[in-house]
Amino acid sequence: MLKRLITTRETLLVGAIILLLVLISSRFPAFIAPSNLANVFNDTSPLILLAIGQMIVILTKCIDLSVAANLALTGMVVSMVNIAAPDLPIIFTLALAIGLGTLLGMFNGILVWKLQIPPIVVTLGTMTIFRGLIFLISDGKWVNSHEMSPAFKAFPRMELLGLPVLSWIAILAVIAFTILMTRTTLGRAFYAAGGNPHAATYAGINVGKTQFWAFTISGALAGLTGYLWVSRFAVSYVDIAGGFELDVVAACVIGGVSIMGGIGTVAGALLGALFLGIIKNALPVVDISPFWQLAISGGAIIIAVALNAQANREKGRIILKRAEHIS
Repeated sequence: MLKRLITTRETLLVGAIILLLVLISSRFPAFIAPSNLANVFNDTSPLILLAIGQMIVILTKCIDLSVAANLALTGMVVSMVNIAAPDLPIIFTLALAIGLGTLLGMFNGILVWKLQIPPIVVTLGTMTIFRGLIFLISDGKWVNSHEMSPAFKAFPRMELLGLPVLSWIAILAVIAFTILMTRTTLGRAFYAAGGNPHAATYAGINVGKTQFWAFTISGALAGLTGYLWVSRFAVSYVDIAGGFELDVVAACVIGGVSIMGGIGTVAGALLGALFLGIIKNALPVVDISPFWQLAISGGAIIIAVALNAQANREKGRIILKRAEHIS
């Protein structure tokens, strides 16, 4: 039991994060000050939210490359609605963001479920469509800070018990989706649909419908993040969060989510996002160009996928040995 705990991906990631913080603090001690670590967590909160949704999609043997474009389109829509109706209560803005994101996620899910188009093809296509729609509705223009209402910009920055609302939303999402994945029939269906689709079908699980719900949840979280992103940074434009989908996938695979489906946890996605978040916040401190961030994310994906594949091969050997032993 202890050996299994020590060798789990989550435990190894916690160790890697601690080691990373020790290395950074040896050069810049202020980096591990509680206030700065709280800021790092807050900066990483959008990535945590998207990584949770992506984890659920990947569990079902799919992938969602449109999350950043969904975020950008939703962010632009709520920004333009805010210009038109600056006195609209924040609760309606949140509902609009989540609702629009959900519809975009459902669109992906329907194409995968009903038309059986490969998820990577669907989401590459919708990623381009969503970005094109942003250009059409905004005419290529930016929505800047002075055009947004104070209440619209203030919500994610409001502090509760010393943490911004943005951080609290990420914390609540981690708790809620941990319960969903471990305590509900839908959560178990996500694992079954990706782990063994044929067995899941025999067990009465509609794999296509389960994938549809995975894309729907991913879209809802992307929509919520869209509002939080544009309000926090007080700007919205066509290319906002460009390339961010790579970071989201990287956070998942670093956290032990298997690209082959059926393996992964919310805790793993959280730790993978934090690992990337710490690296991204540390790069300027150690004077490394931000352009290295994409290379680091890509390298992290390759290493993590290789480690996951090796772990799966080891499990396969153990099963075969046990089968030989029994026979």
